[in-house]
Amino acid sequence: MNKFNPGATAGRLAGRVWLVGAGPGDPELITLKAVRVLGLADVILLDDLANSALLTHAGPRARVIRVGKRGGCRSTPQAFITRLMVREASRGRQVVRLKGGDPSVFGRAAEEIDACRRAGIACEIVPGITSASAAAAALGTPLTDRDHARGVAFVTGHAKPGGPDPDWAALAASGLTLVVYMGLSRAQLIADALLAAGRPPGLPVAIVERASLPGERVIPTTLAGLADTLVSQAVLSPAVLVVGEALDVALAAVAEPLQRVGIA
Repeated sequence: MNKFNPGATAGRLAGRVWLVGAGPGDPELITLKAVRVLGLADVILLDDLANSALLTHAGPRARVIRVGKRGGCRSTPQAFITRLMVREASRGRQVVRLKGGDPSVFGRAAEEIDACRRAGIACEIVPGITSASAAAAALGTPLTDRDHARGVAFVTGHAKPGGPDPDWAALAASGLTLVVYMGLSRAQLIADALLAAGRPPGLPVAIVERASLPGERVIPTTLAGLADTLVSQAVLSPAVLVVGEALDVALAAVAEPLQRVGIA
């Protein structure tokens, strides 16, 4: 019996959908289970942020369909991806939706699970390493700290059209480390909201570009200087913003050599 579709059984329904986390980009940062599932796939729906090198784990007969989705770029409509996934699994195929990061963190997993459930198709999540964890590794620091940050919040900077923004005032009051995904285009708004909620202008911020990939950059700044730094350093997606006091020591270590060469 499948946890997302209790009525489905292997005997009645051979097709299955796997929502597989590809990790933050480095092809070594993928789980053993993800490797095994890729080897079972008849169809792989490849996300734009999933490293194509991972296709070496696919079987020779797997059909790869690129279904890119990236903010600010032309994207494959989500409705098309969902229909394709359900259609292929309904024909008895093993379908892998290979997503960057972790499928359950800003990965549209809820919509895809719901579509599978309504179609009577078994669906399973294979977790992956999210980019917040890769950003912490790039910084060489934890995202939590017993003295400064008792928790961490993953927040999207890209609200659904017509939907509400995150409650920046509540997040500011929480004292949590904030990791903002898809926040580059709205960085000024985010910084202004956190400043208006009482966070200090000098609050440490790290911009982590291409975490875990060649060309990875860690750019230290402050909440007040965030928007200007994004422009001056020509930061490109994919990048996450990490905000909070837990970054103090790590950013000091990054900033010192950058100051010596005139970057920070």
